[in-house]
Amino acid sequence: MQNSYLESIKKQITYYKSLGDKTFTQLTQEELFYQYNQESNSIAVIAKHIAGNMLSRWTNFFTEDGEKSWRNRDDEFVNTFTTKEEMIAYWEKGWDCFLNTINSLEETDLEKIIYIRNQGHTVTEAINRQICHYPYHIGQIVFLGKMLQNEKWVSLSIPKNASKNFNQEKFSQEKSRKHFTDDL
Repeated sequence: MQNSYLESIKKQITYYKSLGDKTFTQLTQEELFYQYNQESNSIAVIAKHIAGNMLSRWTNFFTEDGEKSWRNRDDEFVNTFTTKEEMIAYWEKGWDCFLNTINSLEETDLEKIIYIRNQGHTVTEAINRQICHYPYHIGQIVFLGKMLQNEKWVSLSIPKNASKNFNQEKFSQEKSRKHFTDDL
């Protein structure tokens, strides 16, 4: 029996990455760095935190704790980027680390134990922990992007008042087994 978990995870997380990517393309550098108030995070800061977490968690995944001694988590919440391109490059660095590790995993790895802050997790638990964490923050990125763009926002899913047509198209097709991202 083939385990579909890893393939599903790869598709799911790639989908969430694409939501962040598509949000970035709709925004200017100024909008990416916009901070509502002193206590809130800009999109750039949220992207920096996600990438910093990925680099810490997924570097030397099997041999080192996921909370690296070189990680400065507090600094992840300070914008140090000067350009949109710099922010996107760091975002991509984090994603490359994460996806390279996920793509290297075998089904037999899923029950191995790894550590995050000395707390043991199976690989499956570690993946689940992160695929809840990253979309949580990507949702913040999308929400802020939508607020900043207002009526110029290009929907990343089914646009308002388009559900009926979307569903008609889906139900006009034969039933099939596939991941929801396969048609995106």
